[in-house]
Amino acid sequence: MARYRLTLAYDGSAFHGWQKQHPSVPTAPDQPAPGETLRTVQAAVERAVAEAVRQPVIVMGSSRTDSGVHAQAQTAAFTVAEPRHGAPDDRLALAINARLPGDVLCLDCRRADPDFDPVSDCLAKGYRYTIAVGPTRPLWDRARALHVHQTLDTDAMDAAARLLVGEHDFAAFAAAGHGRTSTVRTMFLSRVARDAAEPDRIHIDVAAGGFLWNMVRIIVGTLIEVGRGRAAPDEIAAILASRDRQRAGPTVPPHGLCLRWGLFPGDPPPPDLDPSLLPAIAAAAQRKRARAAEPLDAGDPA
Repeated sequence: MARYRLTLAYDGSAFHGWQKQHPSVPTAPDQPAPGETLRTVQAAVERAVAEAVRQPVIVMGSSRTDSGVHAQAQTAAFTVAEPRHGAPDDRLALAINARLPGDVLCLDCRRADPDFDPVSDCLAKGYRYTIAVGPTRPLWDRARALHVHQTLDTDAMDAAARLLVGEHDFAAFAAAGHGRTSTVRTMFLSRVARDAAEPDRIHIDVAAGGFLWNMVRIIVGTLIEVGRGRAAPDEIAAILASRDRQRAGPTVPPHGLCLRWGLFPGDPPPPDLDPSLLPAIAAAAQRKRARAAEPLDAGDPA
């Protein structure tokens, strides 16, 4: 058996999230499989990989991105029986891309350790939410940025965002029915900044060892309330302490959200992550494994 690690990018606009809805059999990559009513990234990738290696595969993703959420670097993995047929290893990414629909791209495909697990081996993940601010709605990036008419106080938003860094109980920032025994998560990065090249674009960057259902989108909704002056930055501490979803802001739409990276043992740190945080990330991963009462997150429906 041979294990492969994939790095995938996709435009989530026309997908109903990462996770396939029903067991599927390979069909055309741009159509739902028989019995599958919703188009998903996982199903599209499984069909393409199965055709490229000429055998059925199960592709496991690191993050269960929701409907409409994009990814610049989703990590996934699959196992094939050897000897296998199809494209050789050095051309496997090309073979997969030739079979993927136009809104999914395989950035890399390489051999991995036989026990590589994109869920349990992931140390941290980084997401970015983009906001287009101003009276004119966005056009070219309208599927990747939330339009907010009002001016937002990014300094206040950034001050509030930084209060989320550390290990906290994020129950107030989780959607009902999240299904997790523990709502404690460790946030390594949380910041808000205007784009230097496009000042009317605001980026909210967060990184954590794991996320709860809709956690990022609720955080963004809360920070927008701060930016509008409807909440003070220092209210974040009280919201966290309350563990009450009603105290946090609204859940913003998914289209402004993008999974930017996943960090695994042996990987170089992502460009927007301070390398000095790596020891803290490793320590948080150890604590997460020690929480035997809660199963490992099956990705992040953020």
